[in-house]
Amino acid sequence: MQAFLKGTSISTKPPLSKDRGVAATAGSSGENKKAKPVPWVEKYRPKCVDEVAFQEEVVAVLKKSLEGADLPNLLFYGPPGTGKTSTILAAARELFGPELFRLRVLELNASDERGIQVVREKVKNFAQLTVSGSRSDGKPCPPFKIVILDEADSMTSAAQAALRRTMEKESKTTRFCLICNYVSRIIEPLTSRCSKFRFKPLSDKIQQQRLLDIAEKENVKISSEGIAYLVKVSEGDLRKAITFLQSATRLTGGKIIEKVITDIAGVIPAETIDGVFAACQSGSFDKLEAVVKDLIDEGHAATQLVNQLHDVIVENDDLSDKQKSIITEKLAEVDKCLADGADEHLQLISLCATIMQQLTQNC
Repeated sequence: MQAFLKGTSISTKPPLSKDRGVAATAGSSGENKKAKPVPWVEKYRPKCVDEVAFQEEVVAVLKKSLEGADLPNLLFYGPPGTGKTSTILAAARELFGPELFRLRVLELNASDERGIQVVREKVKNFAQLTVSGSRSDGKPCPPFKIVILDEADSMTSAAQAALRRTMEKESKTTRFCLICNYVSRIIEPLTSRCSKFRFKPLSDKIQQQRLLDIAEKENVKISSEGIAYLVKVSEGDLRKAITFLQSATRLTGGKIIEKVITDIAGVIPAETIDGVFAACQSGSFDKLEAVVKDLIDEGHAATQLVNQLHDVIVENDDLSDKQKSIITEKLAEVDKCLADGADEHLQLISLCATIMQQLTQNC
């Protein structure tokens, strides 16, 4: 009995042979070496302030702060995909270095809970922490932390109001960067405490250059006309353009043509738009109804049709200013109804009936 108790416990695991150990080690090292797939938007996000395209004023201010000057509280606003978040993250990485970046930067996005309680607790506690330590590479490290509040326009007015006092009290140790699309939704007391910078929609030339660079690095075959069309459908949003480029590459694997970009971007082909106009000019409500039904059956979004029809109507020389104003007013009304969840079929029938009425007046 004693011998049994003193005996070694029986293990159910098979013994690890030397060969298996070597194989396991080799396998794990091989897996570590294999690069993880990263979306191109993240892969080519600017790593430093110099890589930020087209926003000269913001880059100039941030460069001064990187040289040792103090950084004010910042408010970045502008359309999506113009580099607002990328710019402040790149500046923070340059300021603090890779080691201190995680400790010195608090980033809260719209997906995070950012009610008044979070502002009073999480943000306030982070702002009150004193900063110490220096960079391992010997470069000077600023004596403050950065709180980045992305999509700040979706914060409640109460949560924004709770920030006011924290911004002032913790100004010695913390800088705030508010990022939003609509500056009008930020309360006045906060905007007056920040340096405001408007991020302009990227010019077509800048976007085309960046997309060509990415296409070259990823060995993507796309013509200059294809790049120009990609820029057109992305409407100044570089993030959207890069995503479309990656999606088109994965879909085709070969050369990217305009039709592929049209399909991926959800853009309604020009022939379909011409077909809608032809049905409106015919004066036949039956034809009009059939065209609208085909449009919806093909899976095209009504909001996309509204956007594209707006451009076509404005550029149409055959319509008078009065007719354009009536149609564009109806476009706005339909857009609002669609946003509120109205039926797409009925709204498009109503819109096309108005267009038909105005086009047939010329006949």
